[in-house]
Amino acid sequence: MIRQSRTSPAGSERSLHQAYDTALLDLDGVVYAGGHAIAHAVESLAAARAGGMHLAYVTNNALRTPEAVAEHLGELGIPTEAGEVITSAQAVARLIAEQVEPGSKVLVIGGEGLRVALRERGLVPVDSADEEGLAAVVQGYGGPGLEWGRFAEAAYAINRGVPWYASNTDLTIPGARGIAPGNGAAVEVVRIATGADPQVAGKPLPPMHRETVLRTGAERPLVVGDRLDTDIEGAFNGDVDSLLVLTGVTDAEQLLRAEPRHRPTYVDRDLRGLLTGQPEVAERQGAWSCGRWSAAHAGTHLELTRAGEGEADPVDGLRALCAAAWSAAGEGSYGHDVEKALAVLGW
Repeated sequence: MIRQSRTSPAGSERSLHQAYDTALLDLDGVVYAGGHAIAHAVESLAAARAGGMHLAYVTNNALRTPEAVAEHLGELGIPTEAGEVITSAQAVARLIAEQVEPGSKVLVIGGEGLRVALRERGLVPVDSADEEGLAAVVQGYGGPGLEWGRFAEAAYAINRGVPWYASNTDLTIPGARGIAPGNGAAVEVVRIATGADPQVAGKPLPPMHRETVLRTGAERPLVVGDRLDTDIEGAFNGDVDSLLVLTGVTDAEQLLRAEPRHRPTYVDRDLRGLLTGQPEVAERQGAWSCGRWSAAHAGTHLELTRAGEGEADPVDGLRALCAAAWSAAGEGSYGHDVEKALAVLGW
């Protein structure tokens, strides 16, 4: 297995669905946005499964149960069993269960996914901070209809010293109409009211990776995501390879400026990248080439040039730019001008 590269996107002669046994797929921004499948997702996943790759859906969204997620995927044309869905609600429920007594009461600020996951671990979800013997508060994404008073309920308990847990801290969540506030934004509301910090289970932290491995049994996993600070960093923390798809939150400029723990092993336009090999990025005399593109850093700028006539895949140009940018940055942040180089690609 090709380990995560910090200075250049990696190449792979084999198709990724053949090089890895399990795809650990994020959902929002990768498979679907809101209620609709992302272009090429359905047919790409079907082909990957038919080629022998196991598919597991790993989401920081704690709102829905695995059964509900699997049903939604089925409606989109992606047949899925509930056991193939791993949520941050499951990860945080296990984390809580390891620290409190069996049968303990847990105040839930979130949706049904949290309640089901807590019951699976032998815990009792409750709605009031005034419950006697309250052992924990857990907060997860509750959807746009979550009442403001739920945050106050959490604050009452936390300010009395009840331990606080969060399924995840994603500040945003992609949807059909655009980017909306995520659970991380709601966590900040409670943090301001309490001055406390929760224990967090979701990506990119180890509890989520542990939950995923326990439930899938993956031996050669490939993390597939759209976010640098959750999906890709989670893969980095778990020492597994990753594929960034450009169908969700992360844009080309953010990718070029990524610090080492946010740099994916592979980059592709969408989930069709699972079905192909990945082109090599080669370095020669201070320039990095991929396909018909060559990139280099000159002073405070990145330069991108195209060789020859005919088709030139813009993603190859982005891969070459990543190598130039990441190599220039070393272990620090990259602050050079990238706008002109991206304009050549139409980004």
